[in-house]
Amino acid sequence: MVYFIPGGLSKMQILWFFLAFLLGAGAAPVADEITFLPGLQKQPSFRQFSGYLNLADGKHLHYWFVESQNKPSSDPVVLWLNGGPGCSSLDGLLTEHGPFLIQDDGVTLQYNQYSWNKIANMLYLESPVGVGFSYSDNKKYATNDTEVSMNNYLALKEFFRLFPEFSGNELFLTGESYGGIYIPTLAERVMEDSSLNLQGVAVGNGMSSYELNDNSLVYFAYYHGLLGSQLWAELQKFCCSGGMCNFYDNQNPNCSESLSEVQTIVYSSGLNMYNLYAPCAGGVPHRFTVEHGQLVIRDLGNIFINHQWTQQWNQKLLSLAALHLSVRLDPPCTNSTPSSLYLNNPYVRKALHISPDALDWVICSSEVNLNYGRIYMDVRKQYLKLLSALKYRVLVYNGDVDMACNFMGDEWFVESLQQQVEVQRRPWIYEGEDGRQIGGFVKEFNNIAFLTVKGSGHMVPSDKPVAAFAMFSRFIKKQPF
Repeated sequence: MVYFIPGGLSKMQILWFFLAFLLGAGAAPVADEITFLPGLQKQPSFRQFSGYLNLADGKHLHYWFVESQNKPSSDPVVLWLNGGPGCSSLDGLLTEHGPFLIQDDGVTLQYNQYSWNKIANMLYLESPVGVGFSYSDNKKYATNDTEVSMNNYLALKEFFRLFPEFSGNELFLTGESYGGIYIPTLAERVMEDSSLNLQGVAVGNGMSSYELNDNSLVYFAYYHGLLGSQLWAELQKFCCSGGMCNFYDNQNPNCSESLSEVQTIVYSSGLNMYNLYAPCAGGVPHRFTVEHGQLVIRDLGNIFINHQWTQQWNQKLLSLAALHLSVRLDPPCTNSTPSSLYLNNPYVRKALHISPDALDWVICSSEVNLNYGRIYMDVRKQYLKLLSALKYRVLVYNGDVDMACNFMGDEWFVESLQQQVEVQRRPWIYEGEDGRQIGGFVKEFNNIAFLTVKGSGHMVPSDKPVAAFAMFSRFIKKQPF
């Protein structure tokens, strides 16, 4: 075995590398290597690993690591986290930007020509504990933002202990949706650790501020033709004064009544809240149903959480959940059946070295979600801390037809950081299958960029894979957008 030590490491990083080597951890864990993955016509040329990152308190976080198809020894390591809270990052691997995508039969995998591991080593982590194949010895899965950020940090440290040959590579932290909370709170810890070569963070359609997300969603809904002039006039009358509107925590009961109509339209009229212009998988959704004695909840609880009537609704859901032995959490208008069929196949579980203590895989954990403690109502402090270091590249990107975490709220959030503008808002271009195309719009500040992806919903790499790959490539290569 020849060990590659990248240039530009600090003395501490070089010392750490050789210490790991002397302790016998000089290469990737052989027992975790995936030697045969069911569903593929041809096995991949790149190496991949699946196993557990074990934390000291009996927590076991499942990871799936795919090496770069380019130059794994020197290409960046990119962590990916899906959101929820409580949803699996394997959804990102199998349906968004992984090297192979699950097909409708739930059996077959097809290679993804726009996989992010074309140029990066991708680490997909199932977090928090209780999500996907991750589990804890005590089977207790109530957690919160602070505990999750610490466990994700400890999992990263454990990953580099198991894979010391990657410890000097550039590290990027990326995620989606509630990853808007996970990623900056994790980055705040990682940036304090000089043994981790953090270079930047990217968040797609992220929850950055509940207040800005709620306020902007009402504008988004009206200007996309969802509300109508009468309801909009009532919202303006009861929720706004002095040219300012508060759709977030307004105490006016007339405002709350009008906002309940907005919520009904967004959640319960049959629209796909993750992509306004896409059909709703499975037909018009109900926020909850009882199917074969199982309570099925289709609400991740991220919108209008401060309104009294929403709190009452959530209490109702918790009461219903207590009456049922089995509760399933399904994101609305999302078909996770193919992924569930594939990942619960016993041959696949064996190939991925899944512990017999892990439960059946589901896209989102109802136990984690319903018992999750939301501590950070916004992550402005974390972003400002990252930006004050003046050395990290930060990208906030949004598909522009998503209603769950809409582009306007995240644009307002980035603007609120009051960074120096370097490039005014302009179209960004990529080479598409039909020639040069406008990918969306971008505004660049000194160390952060806000970027939209035209015509994409919540899951940008699923909706616009070519544009998403172009964006990702420019981000990790530190090229202009």
